[in-house]
Amino acid sequence: MLFNSKVNIWLYQKAVDMRKSIDGLSIVVASGMKKNPTNEEELFLFCNKGADKLKILYWDKNGFCLWYKRLEKGRFNIPKDFEVISYEQLRWLLDGFDITKLKGNPQLSYNKFY
Repeated sequence: MLFNSKVNIWLYQKAVDMRKSIDGLSIVVASGMKKNPTNEEELFLFCNKGADKLKILYWDKNGFCLWYKRLEKGRFNIPKDFEVISYEQLRWLLDGFDITKLKGNPQLSYNKFY
């Protein structure tokens, strides 16, 4: 479920205490973001104040999953004006890129071939 390009990836805009686990983060999703944390088509991305830790909370069929990444050096470039990010932007963010400065090519779809 986590690496599926069809999901909506919601970026929580406030710094989160990384001691929060599944229960605490699901409450943030439900009360702070006004979203259903058990929606299988959504991921919820959280960052700490120092921007060196990320957590991703998501629901997978019959339970919550929590993914965690801690940088040993450097910081994540967390955009302050994004609420939803794309799968590509998530990959770029995890790789250390500033997603406000990157833009991928649009997906193309053709129905006529010559």
